[in-house]
Amino acid sequence: MDLVVLEEIKRLKYRYLRGVDLKLWDEVADTFTVDATADYGTRAVGSEGKQFEGRDAIVEFLTQSLGNGIITVHHAAQPEIEIDGDTATGRWSFTDKVIVPDHKVIIEGAAFYEDTYRRDSDGAWRMSHIGYVRTYESMTSWDAIPGFRLLANRWAVPA
Repeated sequence: MDLVVLEEIKRLKYRYLRGVDLKLWDEVADTFTVDATADYGTRAVGSEGKQFEGRDAIVEFLTQSLGNGIITVHHAAQPEIEIDGDTATGRWSFTDKVIVPDHKVIIEGAAFYEDTYRRDSDGAWRMSHIGYVRTYESMTSWDAIPGFRLLANRWAVPA
């Protein structure tokens, strides 16, 4: 197995997660091939999941659903990556927390990402597909957590 390629793919996934959490949408876009597809399997948006075709559609969804003051933290681990020339597949365990101050809710969950990767013409690895189906997802109102206070929010508009 090519350990350099393995590390490049790991760094790609980490860059995607960091970009989403810090709302660095141009960096997030660069983690996808132009023709990428996505299948985000969450019930929090009122359905079994959301499917998208094309990098622009994926980034537009992420920008609209995770922007606007929403706080996210994503952790991925236990990568199982198989490399076959200029393509690869990967499975990652992940957990996330989404804090929505405007609605005073916290959404937590876990899943396994099922991704495909492709080396683009510029030599960089990018995701050609990202997808998951939730292992679990929960939502808690701040009112149900006695004493809960949000002490910092990078995305809050200064008063």
